[in-house]
Amino acid sequence: MACLMKFTRCVRTTNLFQIPIRTLTKINDDDLNLEFLEGDHKGIAVCSFTRPKAKNALSKNLVTQFKKTIDLLKFEKGIAVLILRSGVPGIFCAGADLKERATMPESEVGPFVASARQLTVELSDLPIPTIAALDGAALGGGLELALSCDLRVAASSAKMGLVETRLAIIPGAGGTQRLSRLVGPAIAKELIFTARVIDGTQARALGVVNHVVDQNEAGDAAFQRSLKLAQEITPNGPVALRMAKQSINRGIEVDLTAGLAFEQAFYAQVIPTKDRMEGIRAFIEKRPAQYKGE
Repeated sequence: MACLMKFTRCVRTTNLFQIPIRTLTKINDDDLNLEFLEGDHKGIAVCSFTRPKAKNALSKNLVTQFKKTIDLLKFEKGIAVLILRSGVPGIFCAGADLKERATMPESEVGPFVASARQLTVELSDLPIPTIAALDGAALGGGLELALSCDLRVAASSAKMGLVETRLAIIPGAGGTQRLSRLVGPAIAKELIFTARVIDGTQARALGVVNHVVDQNEAGDAAFQRSLKLAQEITPNGPVALRMAKQSINRGIEVDLTAGLAFEQAFYAQVIPTKDRMEGIRAFIEKRPAQYKGE
């Protein structure tokens, strides 16, 4: 299991990675753990998939637990960034749990896929910035989860791809739409039509991920880089981060004029905040700002 001790220093076990910094466990399930980091990493939440035998495949329970995670984070004022990672060495998420899928009556398949698709929508709509740390393979639905995050960091050795056409199906959890918006329709079509699997370096060249790093001996280089990226985000105004995310997400779906109107509307939300005045005072007084999300 991932680290269950509150405010303790953890070590890596044989089958699962554990976070080597102080944490407070918020959700502890066989398939998923949610931990809030402390100390220098305060304000960062880490959600870890922990299904080693199934390579973190998306089962009914994992989808249910992840939805609970998102619902909890929506109302956590003290959390500024979510990192989505794997606690299993060499794998991020292998996609749908096909063994479980094979036992489903045909009448249940459509609703389950719809549930998984809604999960990616809820992840994308989470108010705080999200980072996917890809230290291992992200295939099918696993890559679709990563595409639903705001930012992606990959190890150069990590494999990823939307491989559904090999199984005579198509990406069903937003992959056809999010990948096209990220890299353009022509590249997305090539990757999906061929069911091609690419590595982290190729993904960075195509714009699928923001950063690529060489894998380290511990096998968590992407997670470590994600932590550093998250630490660049957490000092900034919490309300401003949420408004910036909404402005970008809404604006990219419309023309420039409508996008600028969204920007104006979301800017108006930060004007009456205490944090805005604290930012101005801190700048004048040449000190770090102490934001409270108010």
